[in-house]
Formats: sequence, structure tokens, C-alpha cells
Amino acid sequence: MTLNKKWDAYQTCLIIRAVAAFGFGVTFGVNLVYQVAMVGLNPLQLVLVGTTLELAAFIFEIPTGVLADVYSRRLSVIIGYAIIGVGFIIEAIPMFATVLLAQVIWGLGYAFISGASDAWIVDEIGEDRAKQAFVRAERLSIIMGFVALWTSIGLGTLALNLPHLIGGGTLIALSVLLIFVMPEEGFKQVPKEERTRWQDLFKTLRQGLSLIRVRRILGLIIASTLFLGLFSEGWDRLKFAHLLENFGLPDPMTSYSTLILFGVIGSVGSLLAFVGNSWLESRKLTTHRELSTGLLVSYSLMVVSVLVFSWAGNLVLALIGFWGMGAMASISYPIYQGLINTHIDSEVRATVLSLSSQANAIGQIVGGPPVGYVGIQTNLRIAMSISAVILLPAVLLVKRIQSTNIEASVT
Repeated sequence: MTLNKKWDAYQTCLIIRAVAAFGFGVTFGVNLVYQVAMVGLNPLQLVLVGTTLELAAFIFEIPTGVLADVYSRRLSVIIGYAIIGVGFIIEAIPMFATVLLAQVIWGLGYAFISGASDAWIVDEIGEDRAKQAFVRAERLSIIMGFVALWTSIGLGTLALNLPHLIGGGTLIALSVLLIFVMPEEGFKQVPKEERTRWQDLFKTLRQGLSLIRVRRILGLIIASTLFLGLFSEGWDRLKFAHLLENFGLPDPMTSYSTLILFGVIGSVGSLLAFVGNSWLESRKLTTHRELSTGLLVSYSLMVVSVLVFSWAGNLVLALIGFWGMGAMASISYPIYQGLINTHIDSEVRATVLSLSSQANAIGQIVGGPPVGYVGIQTNLRIAMSISAVILLPAVLLVKRIQSTNIEASVT
């Protein structure tokens, strides 16, 4: 591979996911520890940070998704990674205000990537190879996430905000690389003479919404991700605070042993996620029923795992729940991608995927603050248990999706 010509789309997809996984992994390896120990955020502030991120993604998701469908998905991805990198670097300033500002910036960047990235690869290599790419990219992301985790731990022993600088710089470098090597041959841009500026953008949005109304199964899939969002904000933001608060771990600002322990915990989680995704790739789920059944099982086990983690009386049992939740979440992601892409037309793919991401963002915006408030008024065990209960409607929706008489193939 050289920089004087565009790379193969399949390989480029894997490289993007690998480098991005490293950049995100370095940043997030000690991110919550950084926010708790260095910035000093309480449970409600932790959730508000996530809510700010999701609110930014919610605001920017539709216009960026439509722009990707009308102008260029490649350009959208390149811009997105650059903006996310800037946001990560700003978050390295240990103040609540700058952490919030960083969420707005990298939330904008994520909105550029969301939908556009998946739509780009599907159009470049087709649905069947894209499904393979999603699973293989997830496995590669797990490997790079493992490397990034220990890189983050090592950097964190020097300064808890140093990983943000390295992760942000990595994503900015990725965006610069993609300018030279990322292909875009499958996408058909709306001709310049046919564009009517924002009228054309809203036309694409209306087409996406119309598709969701016509295809009832697509509406059910997107509704399930709304409840996933309602659940996930509490889990994502409070899980490490729960470990620090309820299991007597040393302060990570004064004891590197806690960072090392989190590194071990994350490593085991990455190994389990890798095994799970390897199994998923070997299963080669292809039909609507196979994909929906896989999603049903993974969501159900996520509920059980979170409840185990929340009420465990010792660290070992809590970690079993923690690892179970992580493995099931990792497995569910490529299954969801395969399922929703089965029912989307190419010309509005990025827009519909953005609508899906927006539904998830709405869930996190609405569900996060109440769970954080419960964490302050009662305790973190109750707060995360409420999150698990919130996920139950997603399980029921997927059960309904599974029973729908559709055998559409993704191959």
C-alpha cells in the first residue's frame, strides 16, 4: 500500500477501525478514572458529561448524515475523525467546563462518522462482504483496544490526562492519512445541477423517514436502540465509579495498583469479547431470523449481567457481571449492524443509520440524568439496577422483531 493511490476499500475499512480503536482505546482506557479522580466529578456530573455528548450528537446527527448521502461519505468520515481528535485533546484540561466543551466538539465529530462510515463500506464492497467486514473489524478493534488499554494505563501512570492527548493526536493523524488513501467509487453523488441546497438535504431526510414508516420492521429495530440508549448511559458512566466506591479499591491518584487492576479487568474483557466475536464470525449469521435471535440472546444476557454486577457482594462476582456485559455488548454491535442494513436502501443508508444513532442518543439524553440523580440520592447499585430494567423493553422489541415473518438475507 502506498500513498500515491487509493487503497482497497475492504482493507481500508479494517485499517480505519483498527487505528480508530487504538485512538479511542487510549483515550478511554482511563477516561472515567480521570474524570472521577483528577477532575473530581460526582455521579450526576459523570452522567451529565455523557448527556452533553449525546445531545451534541443528537443535534448534529441528521444534517451530517444527510450531507453524507448527498455530497460525500468519504469526506464526512475524514472530517469526523479530525474533529473527534480535537475534542479529545481539549478534554485533557482537567476542568468540568472543558470536559463538557470537549463532549460538544467530539460529539459533532462522531455525528459526521455515524452512518457515513457504515454506508461507505456497504456501498463500496456490497452488503455480503460488508457484513464480513463488520465482524472482522470488530475483532480487529478488540485487539487494538487491548493494545490501547495498556498504552493508556502506562501513560496514565505518568499523568491521567496524557492518554487524551495521544488518542486525539492519533485520530487527527488518521484523518490526514485518509485524505490520500480512502477510496469512494460506489457512492453516487447528487449532481451539482440537481442540488437544491438544503431542500435537497431535507428531501433525503424525508425519504429516510418514509422508508422507516413503510418498513415496520425497520421502525421496530430503531425503537430497540432507543431503549438501548436509555439503558447505556447509566452503565457506561457509573460502572467504574461503582468499582471504586463499593469494593475498597485504592485511590488511583495515589496508587498505581488500581490502574493496573483496571488494566487486567479490561484485558480479560477484551479477550472474552474477542472469543465471542470469533464465534460469531464462525456462525456466519445471514438471515433475518438468525440475526434477530442473536440480538435477542445478547440483549437478554446484558440485562442479567448488569444485575449481577450491581448487586454482587464481592469483587469476583461483580467482575463476572462486568465481563459478561462487555462481551454481550461487543457481540450485539455487529449483529445489529447486519440486521438494520438488511432493510435499508442504498440511497438513504447513511440517513437511516443516522436516525438510528439519533434514537440511541435520545435515549441516553433522557435516561442518563435521572439515573445519575438516583446514584446521588441513593446509591450506585440501585442506579445501575434501574438501567438494567430500562433495557427490558429492548429485549421485548427484539423478540417481536424475531417473530416477524421476514427471511431477508444479508448475503
